[in-house]
Amino acid sequence: MKKLILILLVVPFHFLISSGNAQTLFSTSAGEVSFYSYTPVEDINAVNKKIGSIINSETREVAVQMRMTDFSFPNKLMQEHFNENYLESEKYPTASFRGKITGNEDFTLPGNHAVKATGKMKIHGVEKPMELVGQINSDGKVLKLKLEFLIKLADYKIEIPTLVFAKIAEEIQVKGVLDLVKK
Repeated sequence: MKKLILILLVVPFHFLISSGNAQTLFSTSAGEVSFYSYTPVEDINAVNKKIGSIINSETREVAVQMRMTDFSFPNKLMQEHFNENYLESEKYPTASFRGKITGNEDFTLPGNHAVKATGKMKIHGVEKPMELVGQINSDGKVLKLKLEFLIKLADYKIEIPTLVFAKIAEEIQVKGVLDLVKK
């Protein structure tokens, strides 16, 4: 299982480490992403603590990837419906973001840094342009990245049956905390 996780993390990130020798890489395989869906009928929340991410501080490229089946729900039936009916996790096992941190601030220097990354978000087999805004708290050896954004289910062709439409929000609030360690 550890080999599978390593393969899933290394292969998509190869493009980040293939362009040059004197690069500073920060990575994690234990980041955390959670989502929350509020409706008057029911709240839905889940957390995934197996998020892989890498940042190349020289090229400013960033990549984040997660397996959809690693989301944990308080209610197992919700988890089953999430994977089988809505996200079709067997057909679309991962979600990812690949992009580049904009600006020229050196976020590897100690301190708090506002960051913005532009790139492509891929969920449910659909890839869309996305701009993510967050904060990096750096001590020079660890980058603590915090971000928050909204996902519109319709943008990623995630269909919600009319029978349960009132139980699932059209926009899902997503939060992430990733501690990326200097390699």
